[in-house]
Amino acid sequence: MAARTKAQTHAQDFSTPMKDQSEATKANPPAHELTYRALRDMVLFGELAPGQPVTIQGLVASLGTGITPVREAIRRLTAEGALEAKGNRRIAVPVLDLGQLDQLSFARAQIEPHLAALATAQMTKGLIDQLTQIDTALNSAIQQGDIRGYLEHNHTFHSVLYDAADAQILAGMAAGLWLRVGPSLRVVCGRIGTQNLPDMHDAALHEMRAGNPAGVAAAIAADIAQGHEHIRADLSAQ
Repeated sequence: MAARTKAQTHAQDFSTPMKDQSEATKANPPAHELTYRALRDMVLFGELAPGQPVTIQGLVASLGTGITPVREAIRRLTAEGALEAKGNRRIAVPVLDLGQLDQLSFARAQIEPHLAALATAQMTKGLIDQLTQIDTALNSAIQQGDIRGYLEHNHTFHSVLYDAADAQILAGMAAGLWLRVGPSLRVVCGRIGTQNLPDMHDAALHEMRAGNPAGVAAAIAADIAQGHEHIRADLSAQ
């Protein structure tokens, strides 16, 4: 049971839940799902650096789970473009190039601001309070230089907002885009520090309180563009 416990430390799911999923499955995800989430978080939050090869056996040891759930997690994440096979039973996070970043920038700029606007159109005070709390934790991580905390709270802010749009197809697409860009953002944070990565969440929250979907969409678009410019500068310098 110790192996399952290690995977459960990564078990929080920030993707949009399927509406027809049973409550029991949500509360007690199977081992393969827990392993997928754990490996996904390693990708999202930079525990696996772009280009860094790892072995299946190494992941089994790191995640404390069996080889079959790890293989299934790798299969899913490879299909989502978050991992790639390197041969000799090794896998790695892909290294972005500028052309790929351009595509990610375009896709995120189309999908995520629209999700934010949809969410704002049915925003509640409770959701605004929740997002405010997440952003407060994010700001604390910035001040403390806590890179992992910054990445996690930043991702949670966007995920909670997009989930509120009740647009599962678009939210799923956004989650896939985050998997592709997250590792590069982690590299940037490591090089320039969290305090050089301010966000536009305060502006988005202000527009939410005003009930302005277009204003929230603009703030989220600016937030995405800001992060991508840092990544672009880092890739251009390599």
